[in-house]
Amino acid sequence: QVQLVESGGGLVQPGGSPRLSCVASGFTFSMYWMNWVRQAPGKGLEWVSSINPGSGRVYYADSVKGRFTISRDDAKNTLYLQMNNLKPEDTALYYCARGVEVWGQGTLITVSS
Repeated sequence: QVQLVESGGGLVQPGGSPRLSCVASGFTFSMYWMNWVRQAPGKGLEWVSSINPGSGRVYYADSVKGRFTISRDDAKNTLYLQMNNLKPEDTALYYCARGVEVWGQGTLITVSS
């Protein structure tokens, strides 16, 4: 069964630095592009970041560039998103996705003092 399970969400103060994790199962993780996508309350989906298999080349939305870092550990079948200097506008449900066809259940980040 193909599955993605995110963790690491919670209430974070502005400027905080949480790390999200996404554990994959049921497929050969190392062979796939992996993405982070978020959805702020009352808004549509926003692509955040991607990492390709093999080379590990990374891509970021302008809204998070310089603050977020995507990485992967293929030995652990795990995708990460290190988030630094969080802002209230980063409040969202964060999804891990394999391409566009497989999604996790999401983990909520709320940035508030």
